[in-house]
Amino acid sequence: MPHDPRAWLWDVQEAANAIAEFTAGMDAAAYAENRLVRAAVERQFEIIGEALNQLSRRAPKLAARIPDLPAIVAFRNILIHGYASVDDAIVWRNVQENLPALRATVAAMLAELGPPDA
Repeated sequence: MPHDPRAWLWDVQEAANAIAEFTAGMDAAAYAENRLVRAAVERQFEIIGEALNQLSRRAPKLAARIPDLPAIVAFRNILIHGYASVDDAIVWRNVQENLPALRATVAAMLAELGPPDA
């Protein structure tokens, strides 16, 4: 039975919403000083990257509608494999500059696709 691609989009949406929740009211300095939030945000970005990687493999036409998908997956790889050199400023920039557009895109896609078939 094939995996419903909406599940990966839902995972992206949930992780992106969690990042927004974790960082609400923070600035770059507060983010850099909070080890717990940094770890949580990085984990959620890893989930986003992996979900989009799976989407690109199993539903490439749908995945092609996500702007910068290869860069998002590459960012996930840096977080996982280059964990010792993660730059908090780059992560924060992604939270501020890229995450809102991704959240909007995924929400629109999920609304368009509708609920899973029962």
